[in-house]
Amino acid sequence: MRYILFLLLSLNLFAVDASLKIETDVEHRTRIAVEDGSTVVNNTFFNILLSDLKISGHFLADGKHYRGEVTSSFISPSLKSKEYVLKYALAQGSGTKLDARLIQASSGKEVFKKRYTIPSLKKAPFLAHKLVSDVNDVLKYPSISWINRYVVFARYTAAKQSEIILADYSFNYQKVIIRGGLNLFPKWADAKQQSFYYTSYAGVVPTLYKLNIYSGSKRKIASSEGMIVCSDVKRNGSKILVTMAPNAQADIYEMSASGGGKRRVTSFNGIDVNGKYVDDENRIVFISNRLGYANVFKKSISGSGVSQVVYHGRNNNAVDAFGSKIVYSSRESHNSFGNNTFNLYLTASNRSGTRPLTTTGTNQFPHFSTDGSVIQYIKHRGGSSSIGYINLKSKQSLLFPLSGKKIQSLDW
Repeated sequence: MRYILFLLLSLNLFAVDASLKIETDVEHRTRIAVEDGSTVVNNTFFNILLSDLKISGHFLADGKHYRGEVTSSFISPSLKSKEYVLKYALAQGSGTKLDARLIQASSGKEVFKKRYTIPSLKKAPFLAHKLVSDVNDVLKYPSISWINRYVVFARYTAAKQSEIILADYSFNYQKVIIRGGLNLFPKWADAKQQSFYYTSYAGVVPTLYKLNIYSGSKRKIASSEGMIVCSDVKRNGSKILVTMAPNAQADIYEMSASGGGKRRVTSFNGIDVNGKYVDDENRIVFISNRLGYANVFKKSISGSGVSQVVYHGRNNNAVDAFGSKIVYSSRESHNSFGNNTFNLYLTASNRSGTRPLTTTGTNQFPHFSTDGSVIQYIKHRGGSSSIGYINLKSKQSLLFPLSGKKIQSLDW
């Protein structure tokens, strides 16, 4: 139980930073205005569009909520200084419908036109994300398809009770998938986000399950005394990294996605957790207390040698990897009776350089986007919590407020 407690504390005690210096060259971003032609104004939808345009790193969006006809190609003289005007109309009838047009501001020429539909207004945030993603593609910018992905997360609801929820990246859409009992550590099982792994503490022995979110089918993968947590999945979905403590010692194992062919990757008389594939997926980075405090290490899956990755901080308790890039959370303060400052840092598996990503607050749960261009995290500061995003190339950052119950873990 003390190892389970360590992992829970390592993964969920703290959260993230609210301000970051923006050093983006605005000349490399497209100046765009958004014009709303909806009969019923939806300010939340408009603000989601602005957030999507910002975090893409490719647009400099006018923050004013303009009104106009979506079917008209007329561009107000006040908008002629923009490069494009994105016109849209959101309507709800038998379903939710979004009509959108991208107009070149100087000429009034239509560049893009599309109608989107979705059954429920609750999923309207995904219409906003898809529209901005499509506009981004039309203008031939690097893909931002990560904006369309689900986030899966677990949150506590009461003592020994939790729920697992699907959300859009902004958390404006949320849907409970699993309710009742203690179910934690959801981890996407495939790139298409059809299934995820999670740990159930409903029985005597912690059990790892795989759930299909569309069919509802559930399959037992493995069980282990003490704990069992899936921390990463190979890109082709064939193998997974799990933390288990069958003999009261938390170590990292690799096994097939069906639960067979188990291989022990770490062997240490202490705590090794949160393994992540790195480089060519024949190596992992992970969190260990082998120095007497939580820190980031690297080793080959088949070899025995272990090397230290991070030489900064005295409590580096969360890590994620993409290719050779590594993001980790490091404690910057020591307060026995209150919150501590945890900041995010970006480094490489060969330790070629390290730079800070946040400067204030408590920042935790770092995750790379599927293309490695954006980092997602949770930030706690001043009694409030937010889901945060940092675009590594443009240095644009976003925070969406979180309210309600405590998040235990999440995956993107």
